[in-house]
Amino acid sequence: MRITHDTMMRIAKDAVDRAIRKNRSIIAAYLSGSLIEEEFLLGGTVDVDLFFIHTDEVIVEREIIAMTEDVHLDITHHRYRDYQQPRDLRIHPWLGPVINNAHIMHDPQHFLDFTQASVRGQFDRADYILERIQGQLETARKIWFELQELNKETSIEEIYTYIKAIRLIANAIASFSNAPLTERRFLLHLKDRAEAIGSPGLYNGFLGLMGAPNIDEQIIKGWLHDWEKAYLEITEENRPVKLDKNRYRYYRKAFDAILDTTTPEDTLYPMVNTWILALINLPKESESRKACSEAMNKLGLLGESFRERVLALDAYLDVIEEIVENWAKANGVWQQV
Repeated sequence: MRITHDTMMRIAKDAVDRAIRKNRSIIAAYLSGSLIEEEFLLGGTVDVDLFFIHTDEVIVEREIIAMTEDVHLDITHHRYRDYQQPRDLRIHPWLGPVINNAHIMHDPQHFLDFTQASVRGQFDRADYILERIQGQLETARKIWFELQELNKETSIEEIYTYIKAIRLIANAIASFSNAPLTERRFLLHLKDRAEAIGSPGLYNGFLGLMGAPNIDEQIIKGWLHDWEKAYLEITEENRPVKLDKNRYRYYRKAFDAILDTTTPEDTLYPMVNTWILALINLPKESESRKACSEAMNKLGLLGESFRERVLALDAYLDVIEEIVENWAKANGVWQQV
C-alpha cells in the first residue's frame, strides 16, 4: 500500500465511521498528531492518532490497531466531562495544544466545534502560554527534589523518572511556540523550538543531560539489537500500550532513518525512553537488564555519574526558569505567576 496523506485520511475516516456504528457512546472524534503536519512519515511508518470522546465512562483509555506492518491506529478514549471547561483546556500543557490543532472528524452535536473555538480564541494569550509552561516546569522541579533523596544505587525506574523531568523541561521550551514534542521526532524538533525562542544552546544542553557527549553513531547502532531484544521480550500481560508489538517497526524504522541523518544523536531520546520502559516491564532476572545497564553507564545515567546528571538538571532548570521569567516580564504577565 502506498502511504500517502489522502490514504491515511481515508483510513482515519473509516476507523471513525466503524467506531461510531459500533459504540453509541462516542459523541465526537478528532484527529491529531503527525497527519496534521506536512511531513507525517518517518522511516516509512506512521501512526494515525485518533481521539474518541464518550458520554459513558471509559474502560480502555488507549488502544493500538494495526492496519499494515507500517501503519497503525493509536486511539485514545476520553470522557465528555473532561471537555466541558475550555479555560482548563487552554492551560493544559498537552491536551490544550492537541485540541487547538485538531482536525474534527465527527461532531454531530457541534459541542467539539464550540470547545475548539473556545480554546483557540485565546490560546496564544501570554498568560495562558505562561501557565502551560509553568505547569511543566513545576512538575520537573518536584522530580528534581525527589531525585535528591536517592540512594547511591540508581534503579531503572529512577532513570525513567529523570528522563520524564527532562522531557517536561524540553516540552516547556516547545510550548513557547507550538505543541509538545512527539516521541520519535523529539530531538529532531527540539533544536528548532530552542532556536525559535533565541536559545539554540538549549538543544545541546538537553543532549548533555542525556549523555550524548559520551557516545557516537556507532555506539548507538550497536545498541539497536539489545533495544530490540528487550522490546520483543515483554510478555503480553506486562506489555504497556505504548510498547505494543504493532509499534515495534514504527520505532525501529524511525531509529534507522534518524541514524542516516547528519544528527544521529537525535535517536537517543526515543531509544532510551522506550528501552528503559521495556526494562521496567521485564523480570528482574532478565538478561536484557545487563545490556541496558551497560548502556546507561556509558551515558552516565547510573552510579556516581548519575549524581552529576542530577546536578546538571538543576542548572538546566535554572536557565529555563530564567528564560521564562524574562519572557513573562517582557509580555507583562510575570505578576500573574
